[in-house]
Amino acid sequence: MIRYLRNTSLLPYNTFGVEAMASHLFFLQSPGELKEMLDFPGFSQMSDDMCNLLVLGQGSNILFTDDYHGVVVRNEIGGINVTYEDETSVMIEAGSGVVWNDLVEFTVNRGWWGIENLALIPGTAGAAPVQNIGAYGVEAADVITRVNAFHLEKGKWMALDNRECGFGYRDSIFKRELRNKTIIYSVVFRLSKKAQPMLEYSGIREELERMGISDPSGADISAAVASVRRSKLPDPEILGNAGSFFKNPVVSETIYRELSGKYPQLRAHRQGDQYKIPAAWLIEKAGCKGYREGMMGCYEKQPLILVNYGGATGKQILGFSEKIQESVYSLFGIVLEREVNVF
Repeated sequence: MIRYLRNTSLLPYNTFGVEAMASHLFFLQSPGELKEMLDFPGFSQMSDDMCNLLVLGQGSNILFTDDYHGVVVRNEIGGINVTYEDETSVMIEAGSGVVWNDLVEFTVNRGWWGIENLALIPGTAGAAPVQNIGAYGVEAADVITRVNAFHLEKGKWMALDNRECGFGYRDSIFKRELRNKTIIYSVVFRLSKKAQPMLEYSGIREELERMGISDPSGADISAAVASVRRSKLPDPEILGNAGSFFKNPVVSETIYRELSGKYPQLRAHRQGDQYKIPAAWLIEKAGCKGYREGMMGCYEKQPLILVNYGGATGKQILGFSEKIQESVYSLFGIVLEREVNVF
C-alpha cells in the first residue's frame, strides 16, 4: 500500500533546508503505486485536478517560499537494469528515484561511457530529463533514448523517445506541455563501450594532470569531475543550497561583441550564431560573489550558488536572488533566468 502523510514538513526533502509544509505527501516506490495513488480516497480534491501536484526526487533544484497546498509525490522508484547490449554499446533503464550519482558510479565502474562528466550532480535519474541536466560539455539529452512516464490526466502509460522529449538548454517537454501532467517512472540511456573522453572544459584536464593520469578511464574522469565540483561547491548537508541558482544566459553575437570589447577577459561558448556567457562571471563582476545578508549569501567559491547558512526562509532567499539579478542587469543589461524551481 502506498505510504501517505498529511500536513507534513518538507524540511527533510529539500536541499535548501527551508521549512515548508505539504498538505499531502505520497511516497512512490514502484510504478504500480501510481494508479493506487490516483485511486486514493479524495485524491482529485487534494490535487485540484492535477494543477497542484509536485514530484520531488532529492529536492535539489527547488526553493519553497510557502507551504505547498496540494499533493507532493516523493519519488523513490529504484532499480537499474540492462535492457540491451552489444559489442559497442549498452542500454540501461534506471528507476526515476535512483540517485543520479549512484547511476554515474554504476556505469563508470563497468567501463561504460556517456555520463562520467555528470558526476556529483545532485538529484535523481527521473529529474535528469526534466531539467536536461548538463555539465562539462555533456547533457542528459546526449544519452537518453526513452523516458517512461504515466499520464495522470489520461491514466495511461506513455513512452517518449529523445526527439519527443523536446530537449533544450535546461529544458524539456516535462517543464512545458507535460508539466504537472506526468510522473516519470524510468529513463533509458544508451552508453558506449568505446572510450569517448570529453576533456575540453577547463578544470577536468588540469585535475587529471594533478592526479597523474594521462590516459583516463571514465572512472578517472568521473573522479576528476567530482574533485573539481567538491572544491567549488558547498555540501548541502552542511550549507543548504540547490546547486546552480541561475542559468548561463545566451546572447546574440552583437551583445557578445559589445561585452567582450568592454571586458576582454570574458570567455563564452559559441552556439550557432549565439554565445553562452558564464553567469558566474557576470555575478562576480557585479560584486556579488561572497556577498552575504543575514543567514543567506552568494557562495564565496562559486557565485552561481546561493546558500542558506541556517534559518533563512524561502522568501528571503528569493528576495536575495532578485537583488543579484538587479545588480547584473544594471551593469550588463542581461537578465539572469533562474534555474531553480520556485514554489
